[in-house]
Parts: sequence; structure tokens; C-alpha cells
Amino acid sequence: MNEKPRVIIALIDRAESAILADWLASDGYEPVRRPTPQTAVEEMRSRPYDVLIADATNNGRPPLRAEGRLRRAATPAILVGNHAPQRGEAVTTLPMYLVRPLERGVLNCYISMAILEGSPLRRSERKLVNALEATVNGVPARILDVSTEGVRIEMLRERRAALPPYFSVRVPILGVGVNVRRVWARAATGSPNLWYGGSLLPNRSAAIQGWKSLIETIPTVGTAKTTQQPS
Repeated sequence: MNEKPRVIIALIDRAESAILADWLASDGYEPVRRPTPQTAVEEMRSRPYDVLIADATNNGRPPLRAEGRLRRAATPAILVGNHAPQRGEAVTTLPMYLVRPLERGVLNCYISMAILEGSPLRRSERKLVNALEATVNGVPARILDVSTEGVRIEMLRERRAALPPYFSVRVPILGVGVNVRRVWARAATGSPNLWYGGSLLPNRSAAIQGWKSLIETIPTVGTAKTTQQPS
């Protein structure tokens, strides 16, 4: 997919904003720099976005506190300050806090968690499968479990770059393919490989039907029910 998660960077320090924008662009996000509260609010009102990064305070006040709720109250926010903000200084209903100096790895982790906070919950049964051969963005992979809302896949650690925020999963033998949003990533249990969990994006109806058919017909090795965790 060409679409990338949009991250609004509403930091007054232009040098700091530029550094974060470079980091995010390199990590597969679409950074949108808006250095003043007014321009940030205009951007928030004009187009959808996935995460908001904002100064925790501006002269002692949370500059985007009210405005952040005007368009998308549930949008995750990351607040940046020299110290943890005072209680109640929330930009949205889902704030996270980072204290300067910022580190790239920590920021990337927080953005991943922020997107996870905004992801839908899995409400259907998760089916464990016997390492179904698949491709992810054309790279060989194996599907470990599936649900109506998502999928867990395993990939060789030799693939140095982490999967981008959005990717495609195909099962060539069944002719099924869907677009997925990355939700989490971690080392596989008892293996040098990596596991990725993803939630299905709004795909075309034919792709959704193909995915549902896969879930209904694929041989399984067990199930696990949950209503509180993403796929």
C-alpha cells in the first residue's frame, strides 16, 4: 500500500521537529510538521491522522488540549516535555508522555503503542494454523493464526528492516490476498525468527470474502478466544 500512517508533529522547536520528521519518514510514516498550535489545529481539522505529537505545555498551558478533541477525541497523542506534564494536561483521551532528550528507538516504540491504542479490538475467534506458507510484501513468510480481524505471521530475522506500518499478505496456493496494518512485533518464542501481529485494513469486498473463506476452510491446530486483544 502507498498509504502511510500520518503523524502530526506539533512541536514549536523547529530543529527538534525536523529531526523527528526525518526519523519518522525513514521508519515508514508520513510526518506532517505544524510548528504552531494554530497550524496544528488547522491540520487536525482538515485531514485524518493517526498520531499527534505535541509539546506537553506552552507557557504552562497545554496548547492543543481542547482543539485535539474537536475532530478525533480518540486519536492517540504523544506529549513531549522537559518533565512529565501535570495531571489533566491531555491533548486527547489517549495521551502518552516522553521526556527530552528524545531517543529514536523510544519514540518509534511509543508511536507503535499509540497506533495499537487506536486499533480495533479482536472480537472473533482466533484460529491457530499449521504454519501456512504465505508472502508479505513479496517476501516468504508463514501464517501462524488468523481471525476475521487480523493475522499473526512469522518471518526470518534475516530480513533486516522491520515491516512497514502497512503491508500486504498473500496466500498464493489459495489465491487470497489482503492489506494489513502492523500492530506489534517481537521475537518468536523458541526461534530466531520474528513474529508480527496485524489488523486487517478496509479491503475490497472480494478480498474480504476470500479471507473469510480461508478462515472457514483452512485446517487448524487449535483456537483461542479473546475480546480484549488485537490480532
